[in-house]
Amino acid sequence: MAQTELLNSGVAVGYYRWRICALLFFATAINYIDRQVLGILAPQLQAELHWSDSHYGLIVTAFQVAYAIGFLFMGKIMDNYGSRRGYAFAVLVWSIAAVVHAGARTAVGFGVARFALGLGEAGNFPAAVKVVAEWFPIKERSLATGIFLSGSSIGAIVAPLVVPVIAIRYGWEWAFVLTGLSGIVWLVFWLATYRPVNVHPKVSAAELAYIQSDPPEPTHDIPWRQLFKYKQTWAFAWAKFLSDPIFSFYFFFLPKFFNSQFGLTLDKIGVPIMIIYVMSDVGSMVGGWLSSFLIRRGWSVARSRKVTMLLAAFTVTPVYFASQTDDLQVAVALIGLALFAHQAWSANLLTLPSDMFPRHAVGSAVGIGSTVGAIGGMFGATTAGFLLESTHAYGPLFVVAGSAYLLAWIILHLLTPELKVSLADKDIIL
Repeated sequence: MAQTELLNSGVAVGYYRWRICALLFFATAINYIDRQVLGILAPQLQAELHWSDSHYGLIVTAFQVAYAIGFLFMGKIMDNYGSRRGYAFAVLVWSIAAVVHAGARTAVGFGVARFALGLGEAGNFPAAVKVVAEWFPIKERSLATGIFLSGSSIGAIVAPLVVPVIAIRYGWEWAFVLTGLSGIVWLVFWLATYRPVNVHPKVSAAELAYIQSDPPEPTHDIPWRQLFKYKQTWAFAWAKFLSDPIFSFYFFFLPKFFNSQFGLTLDKIGVPIMIIYVMSDVGSMVGGWLSSFLIRRGWSVARSRKVTMLLAAFTVTPVYFASQTDDLQVAVALIGLALFAHQAWSANLLTLPSDMFPRHAVGSAVGIGSTVGAIGGMFGATTAGFLLESTHAYGPLFVVAGSAYLLAWIILHLLTPELKVSLADKDIIL
């Protein structure tokens, strides 16, 4: 088969890009493991180091604030210095910060380490989405995004299994050290493996042609400040603002929900949480695969992404009944389905910046939108706490969790009826 026929048929020619995707997956898993260590060890640390609940709350807030701030300049770093150096810098910062936790003995010390961790970890998604834009054609990007995004669920599963074992056998300090050093190990593989796609010695001419088979993009820069003028930027940002807090709600409040609703203690909560995150893992890949499949079937990029996201938004809605049932298995199934749909949604939402902006601006666009999403997460966690304190009921929270995606989809569609690649002088409709 001639090369042009291969490109037209969508048949993959070479597979090195999937090795790069595997590195993105492992980086995302490490990212989520590192951020969970403190939460898993919090009861022990509070007892041993005499923290109050307010001290712990401020330590968590330090991470959230830094995470929101970090997205802005980390996205710009990725675009200015390139994926190889930018990603390496982010992983190095968060890995060192993770290890530094082991030397902290006061709330202030942990707060400083947590702030540094948030700054570094903010680089993961701008870098990973940018790498996907550079290494994958449009028809494969949501699948690649879904695969690396599934690393977040794997991290959420692995951390509760590994961290307690390390802490019990070697002390809590080593839980921070060993998980932090895993990022350094990843960094060695990254620097040994990654080169820009157009000069990579292990990418064949046929695979390079396949990766670059989309219409050519302009090479001129889009100033960072100009990104705030585009509706596409705000469409992505508002969708993140409304949907990111929902994942944060599950991430931080599920153990408390299962304890208050079903009486599950720490020694019994592991299996339900694992089932839920396995379902979310599958959702990442199914959501990414579906829109890629529809594009290969001849659908437009806009229609493929939006139909997949709309299906995900509707799939979330039954989660309200998790707060109304007395059956643990039903609650786990409903919440698992909601997280399945959330990850399917996110696989496509994170792909949109690479659809709507040239590759050299993708990191910055992701950074801006993710900052807005992180701010939404901070407000969401605070609001959830006040609602629970005043109502002692999870029903209102699950109503919001079940409806936020439909509202986000409507706003996204109104701002971008057609997905367009934003350029300085024109828009290209996809």
